Amino acid sequence: QVQLVESGGGLVQAGGSLRLSCVASLSIFRMNSMGWYRQTPGKQRELVARISVGGSTNYADSVKGRFTLSRDNAKNTVYLQMNSLKPEDTAVYYCNAHIIVKDYWGQGTQVTVSS
Repeated sequence: QVQLVESGGGLVQAGGSLRLSCVASLSIFRMNSMGWYRQTPGKQRELVARISVGGSTNYADSVKGRFTLSRDNAKNTVYLQMNSLKPEDTAVYYCNAHIIVKDYWGQGTQVTVSS
């Protein structure tokens, strides 16, 4: 079992920045990948960004150039730096860890971007 603890959500004006953090109870090197998804009411959860155990990252097209995913291996932590935020980025953001065939999720953190 893996516990994921998120922090850093909140309310920000359009054009502003936030940084999300996710601390895992397991070494990142024991995962296939770790990253962030987001969900709005009535919609499916969607990938925002993820990083593989080897360090390669991929981003949703909608956040490329604005969001940056990084990790601190020693702290088992991934960070999502979100810049130039838009109202359409408003969602609950979930940390994800993928291990073999199983997904683990954090409790979610609300990000609200006002226009």
